[in-house]
Amino acid sequence: MKSILIADTTREEREQIVAASIGNIDGLCDGCSPGLIKMYQEYIDGRKELREINMAFNARYTRAAAEEDRGSCARSEE
Repeated sequence: MKSILIADTTREEREQIVAASIGNIDGLCDGCSPGLIKMYQEYIDGRKELREINMAFNARYTRAAAEEDRGSCARSEE
């Protein structure tokens, strides 16, 4: 498998990697693709690796889930 690191790819290759991963790059399915494309734009532009973007997304998701759990525990104690 070829490396997907910024240093090992061109902008065009990164665009193809994102397009292949997301699937419907035109956003014609349910409107979610444009948001995903925007999320990965820093990778396409060569500013952040895919790993960094995915880690940041997962950290926000995990943090939000933890805050939601704390809120439900506090309500059950009342």
